[in-house]
Amino acid sequence: MNSPLPPAEELALVDRELAQLDARRLYLLARRDWLLRLVQQSGAAVVQWGPAASGSPAWSAGPSGPAKEASAPSAQNVLLTLGAVLLAVAALAFTLVSWGSMGIAGRSAVLAVVTAAALAAPAVLLGRGLRSTAESVAAVGLLLTVLDAYALYAVGMPDADGTGYAAGAAAVLAAVWAGYGSALRTLRIPLPAAVVAAQLPLPLAAVAWQAGPLGVGWALLVTAALDAALALRVRAAALPAALLGSAALLVGAAQSWSAGSAAQALGPAALLLAGAALGAAAAWREPRVWGAALVGGVAAVVAVAGVARPELAPGWAVVAHLVVGLPLLAAVRVSALPEAVRVSALPEAVRRGSVGAGAVVGALGALASGAAVAPVLVARLRVLEEVWAATTPAADPYGPGASAAVGLLLTAGAAWWLSRVSARPEPGVLAVVLGWSGLFTAPVLLGFPVAVVFAVQLAVTGAAGFLALRRSGRGAGIAAAACALAGAVNVSLGALDGRAATFAVWGLLGAGCAAGAAYGPAARWVRSAAAVCAVGYATGLLVASAAVTDLAVVWWALPVLAVAAVVAALGPRLGAVRLPAEIAAAVAGVLALALSAGRPGTLALTLALSGVVCAGAAVRPERRVLGWAAGALFVAATWVRLAEAGVTAPEAYTLPVTVPALAVGFLRRRRDARASSWTAYGPGLAATLLPSLVAAWADADWVRPLVLGVAALAVTLAGARWRLQAPLLLGGAVLAAVAVHELAPYVVQVAGALPRWVLPALAGVLLLAVGATYEKRLRDARRLRAVIGRLG
Repeated sequence: MNSPLPPAEELALVDRELAQLDARRLYLLARRDWLLRLVQQSGAAVVQWGPAASGSPAWSAGPSGPAKEASAPSAQNVLLTLGAVLLAVAALAFTLVSWGSMGIAGRSAVLAVVTAAALAAPAVLLGRGLRSTAESVAAVGLLLTVLDAYALYAVGMPDADGTGYAAGAAAVLAAVWAGYGSALRTLRIPLPAAVVAAQLPLPLAAVAWQAGPLGVGWALLVTAALDAALALRVRAAALPAALLGSAALLVGAAQSWSAGSAAQALGPAALLLAGAALGAAAAWREPRVWGAALVGGVAAVVAVAGVARPELAPGWAVVAHLVVGLPLLAAVRVSALPEAVRVSALPEAVRRGSVGAGAVVGALGALASGAAVAPVLVARLRVLEEVWAATTPAADPYGPGASAAVGLLLTAGAAWWLSRVSARPEPGVLAVVLGWSGLFTAPVLLGFPVAVVFAVQLAVTGAAGFLALRRSGRGAGIAAAACALAGAVNVSLGALDGRAATFAVWGLLGAGCAAGAAYGPAARWVRSAAAVCAVGYATGLLVASAAVTDLAVVWWALPVLAVAAVVAALGPRLGAVRLPAEIAAAVAGVLALALSAGRPGTLALTLALSGVVCAGAAVRPERRVLGWAAGALFVAATWVRLAEAGVTAPEAYTLPVTVPALAVGFLRRRRDARASSWTAYGPGLAATLLPSLVAAWADADWVRPLVLGVAALAVTLAGARWRLQAPLLLGGAVLAAVAVHELAPYVVQVAGALPRWVLPALAGVLLLAVGATYEKRLRDARRLRAVIGRLG
């Protein structure tokens, strides 16, 4: 144990080495904790260093004991935090509770000693490598300085203004904490605490001096500017700068919007312009914060337009904001300049923020104007309450709604300009939608006469349709097609207010749609939509013509059916729009049947004429399938007429048709073996079996069902014998329907006698049985389908 050093020097050396070992141990423990988490996340086995059975150190895999829920550094931080909190609570309790029991000297001595000790201790602790402990003690020391300031106010200056004293104390504390943090740069708490304290002096001083909302706004803005300057060196000051700057702009905007005159709006405008300059400067200095330039641009728009707002109506105030804000979009043109000029003229962050501010102002203005336009479009629905009543009220030519159209047109022009200078499709779409909205509603908002309103709206709708035809493959073309459709529907509804307007507007729109359907260079989907609309307007005009003649509604079906006849006659001449036009014509035919349903005679006539139209279209090879529809319509017309005549024995009329039809089918099969049994025998069998089945279900006697069942059985057996699909399925279906008809009364009687729980139970058992043999049922169904498919 002998050493050449004196005991005192050796003791100091040992203390230094122990301090270094403690610091090294803390570092290794933190490193070990990080490595353990990394290994556990990867799922690998943890290799630990531990004593072997013999007592010598050895490597061992896996945990050697119970897992520790907290590492040594984590436990240390928790203990230090708790200790600092307890000390802070004790100091607070001492200051608030025990302060009055001591004299002035004792109070001063206690506060001075405790605060000095708490602020000096971190320097000693840092020298020994106890950084976490130093952080905790420093936090307690900073809190003690706050308590010192409070104690000084409570004892030495009780009559002073509390808010003003708080402002001065915050400034002093911010300076003290900043100096303390600069002296001990290793500590992480003092400098951020100084930044937080520095946010309070100016706003509190403005409140103490009763500077009003604008004064508080300026105090917030100046503080935000100081924070922004400090953020160049201390990054923690960036967040307070953003928060206080935003608060200042909100104060300025609120004061600007509540100003009663242009003179009162000048003060808020100055505050907003200063905030805008601060945002532009921040984006100019730091390109990553381009959002500051965006917020500043919006603030500048509110500042300039806010001066004129008190003298304008609300709608025109929106226009004023658009006039000021939309020019900011011109910053996008800077990207087209040479790089050297672009950099010297406007930095990228400022340019991006300016364009964003212009876009925000334009979007808000478009929404505000659109909110005034929407009621104009919806108001047309009131015409449906009483068609041809001519009750459309005259609009106020001096109403505030005119500003909505101006706002929409301004934003549409800006969007169109953006679509020309940029390669993105969105501005073009917005330009079409906004421009159509403004132009379509402008004559109503301006109070023009009804005839002028319809003329302008028809012209705008036609222009949108023409644009859809020319640019049908682009986003703007799709938007134009949607606008044209919306405009056509809206103006068509409005035209229902008067008879002359209905015929004029619907006729022009129908002619325009027909011209669009014939425009070859347009996309197929646009032409198809135009063809459908043309058929719809033709149908509407014929219905309106029939309504003018005071004919009964059932007779309106005949002119409506003429639309289907014309489309069927044109056929291949329609070209690429043939199919959508024929579908629209089929819908018109269904409408004709619905109109004639009120009188059996008219319904039978309409069914027969519909059958003629389908038969005429079926002459063409590509529309042979319509022959089935023609046959069904003819049969339906016949039976409607027979039902009107009171016929109760349909077989007298169907058997004379069935026998020659079956003969013709037999001859067809002999000449063409590939002909389907449905083509040869289906119409003849259906002509008798189906009407007889309907009559049998309405017959309470047993003779007709018996005869029909025997006939259906014979047809089914014939189909099975000669392997013909049509007789087999038709006869089997009719036979099953007759059997159900005969068993229905007994089933109802039995079901009424059984308890109510029996039927759900039987259904459950059936479902279980089907589910248990599901795969086998599928296989049987596929086999049955294959067998039926092989039939003739």
